[in-house]
Amino acid sequence: MMRIVVVCGAGASSTFAALRIRRAAEARGIAADVRAAGEQTLADALDGADALLVGVHLVPRLDALEQLATAASVPVAVLPGETRALDGDAALDLAIAIIGARA
Repeated sequence: MMRIVVVCGAGASSTFAALRIRRAAEARGIAADVRAAGEQTLADALDGADALLVGVHLVPRLDALEQLATAASVPVAVLPGETRALDGDAALDLAIAIIGARA
């Protein structure tokens, strides 16, 4: 089972994104644990994660987020576009791609 963490500032919009990604995974028959996290809880959320997807509005803080992810050996990608309008399939594909690139 792959574990994907989605982060936004406080965790609200990442909850919507995580739900869409989870639904996309279920529709494809992919076992995935998709969790939302805020910046404040990210370090704990990365424990055991396979991928970190970052909301585009956090790009100004991407260096700090990448440092946390690197310390946890988790690959990072920035979600395309607005997190609330996220296409769950596209985000799932992005997570699969960065997980595959790490392998």
